[in-house]
Amino acid sequence: LATLTVGATGALLALGATPATADDHTATVSVLHAVPDTPVDVYANGELLLDDFQPGTLTDPQELPAGAYDIAIFPADAADDSGEPVISGSAEVPAGANATVVAHLAEDGTPTLTPFVNDTAAVEAGNARVTVRHTAAAPAVDVRAGGRPVIEGLTNPNEETLTVPAGTVGADVVLAGTDTVAIGPADLELADGSITAVYAWGDEDAGYQLAVQSIGAAHSAPSGVPGGTAGLVDDEGMPATLIALSLAGLVGAGVAGRRLVAT
Repeated sequence: LATLTVGATGALLALGATPATADDHTATVSVLHAVPDTPVDVYANGELLLDDFQPGTLTDPQELPAGAYDIAIFPADAADDSGEPVISGSAEVPAGANATVVAHLAEDGTPTLTPFVNDTAAVEAGNARVTVRHTAAAPAVDVRAGGRPVIEGLTNPNEETLTVPAGTVGADVVLAGTDTVAIGPADLELADGSITAVYAWGDEDAGYQLAVQSIGAAHSAPSGVPGGTAGLVDDEGMPATLIALSLAGLVGAGVAGRRLVAT
């Protein structure tokens, strides 16, 4: 059993042991399944949230009431949610936050859950913001752009953010301090004013992959590009059901997933 953990950037997502509650404020939440070879069913507060959630799938962002959520993840199509979960824990989502919750492997291969807060502040015209998140069962890595390190010694489950000129960036991921390529190379298309999160995930047996999330364009340029898919995300749909807390109780909402293409 793995308990829910909060990444270094998840200071606004606090752990809680109390029953899940919500108020009348909302937060924007996406979920990324980054545990290889493990389809799962995801429950929130005892209700099915995502059914047969496939590895490499990212849900569309969904507005949810802020509050605490008790999360339990079981092998897909288990008879019910009464057995031992693969991952479980609680996280509080603050009002106004934009967050991505990632089910992934820790460095030692243990399944874990890490919520990341997405920075949606405006990006200066002509630039793009890129956040790289290490969620793979691997030691520290360097991220290279154009063959030179731009992020060094990134460890699981941490992140680092860069502001770069908009355009096409060729990047790869190597073991820290070496030229041993773990992922890539891959081209990232970074639109003017875009905000992008890149996740390194997987393990040695299943292989290492990149997932790319377009968080949205919050730029100052008047001719900005609207948010949407970018980089390695394609448009294949994956229907799922998202059950969210409301003041009156649990209410249903639709969520469309997007399949991520492996490098």
